[in-house]
Formats: sequence, C-alpha cells, structure tokens
Amino acid sequence: MDAALYLIPVTLGETSVEQVLPSYNHEVIMNIRYFIVENIRSARRFLRQTDKAFPIDDCTFFEMGKHADEKHFSQYLQPLRDGKPVGVISEAGCPAVADPGADIVRIAQRENLRVIPLVGPNSMIMAVMSSGLGGQSFAFNGYLPVDAHDRARCIKNLETRAWTEGQTQLFIETPYRNEKMFQALLNALRPQTYLCVAAGITTPNEYIRTLRVSEWKKSSLPDLSKIPAIFLIGK
Repeated sequence: MDAALYLIPVTLGETSVEQVLPSYNHEVIMNIRYFIVENIRSARRFLRQTDKAFPIDDCTFFEMGKHADEKHFSQYLQPLRDGKPVGVISEAGCPAVADPGADIVRIAQRENLRVIPLVGPNSMIMAVMSSGLGGQSFAFNGYLPVDAHDRARCIKNLETRAWTEGQTQLFIETPYRNEKMFQALLNALRPQTYLCVAAGITTPNEYIRTLRVSEWKKSSLPDLSKIPAIFLIGK
C-alpha cells in the first residue's frame, strides 16, 4: 500500500460500519499500523468494529485530542516520512473537519507528503443535503458564543448573511445545550426565516426537520439533549 496520510472517517454514532463506510476503507485500515487519533479509546473501539481480527496490539497510537501538545504533531508523521502509511481518526465523522486533524494535514501538506481522504459520512454535508435549503453556497460556523447577548447578535448576523447572500448558515452546539440554542434561535430569527434541525444523522435516533421559524413556534422539538445536532439557517 502507498505511503500516505489516510484520513479515515468513522461512524457518526451507534451505526454499523457496513452501513456508512465502503469496503475499500476496510482494506486500507487493515494495512495501517500507525494512527493519529483524537481519542485512543474510541479509535481502538472503531478499529475493532471495522474488523474483530484487527491487530490492535501491533499498532502505535498518537493522540491529538484536547490535551495533546501541538508541538509534537510533526513527530507523529515520522513513520510516514520513513515510508509507512499513517491513518488519522477523529471521534466522529470525517477527520480534519472541525477537528484537530486539520493541524496534522497542514504539516503533511507543507512537507509535500501525500494525503488521501477516504469516503465516509459527513454530518454537515448530509445536513445540507436533507434540509431543502440552498446547497449552492453554505458556510459552517462551528460553535456560536455561549453568552446569551453575544449569541443572539451572532444569530442575527448569520441570518442577515443567509438573506442577503443566499448562503445557508450551519453551526453546532454541545448536545446538552441544544434546547437552549433552539429557543435562542426562535427568539432571534425572523418569522419567515427557515430553520433546519438535523440531529443524530445516520443513527437510529435520526431527526431532520425544516420549518419556518413561525411554524417552529407552533411545533415542538424532541429531546435532543444527548444527540449531536446541526442547526441550519436559510431563506
């Protein structure tokens, strides 16, 4: 197998690997022994789900999560410089998208090391696909401010961009704050603005619904306090 930095997608939740990942990914994974991961425990679990016979004890894991020192990231790529394939695994979905894997990829690109993204689920793209909102131009904004005043101002700014530029605006929230974010959106947005809530994509708890804000105020949201969700604003 070619020596490259393989960006390996994982499932978005309690979903079978076979449902969302192509068989080619399995072939690639089985030939890698060096992994740069967001969380070692979840990465090992994913590898076992991919193949119960995967030789985890023969692997070396480098962690890039919250407490990792970015000064060491370049060292993680030494096996690749030595001609060995290296895999990057995030906690959910595609690595290097809203995730520290981007820092690893940036180093590889700077050194002209080969980078190969593998096919897999991406909640942002799938949310846009299923929202019915504009997919010609859209922007992912990560997390909005926690402070209520700053958050309301940010929501209004995103709504303005959605209306004036025709650009669908996406953002996420920590699951236990999903309901608070939902209420903040209903309070800040215009009645005619479209709001999509896309949660638990590809999982048994999948919930995707798009309504105008005025319609949402007559409806209700299921309990999403433990389910990752993406919110989309559009016109």
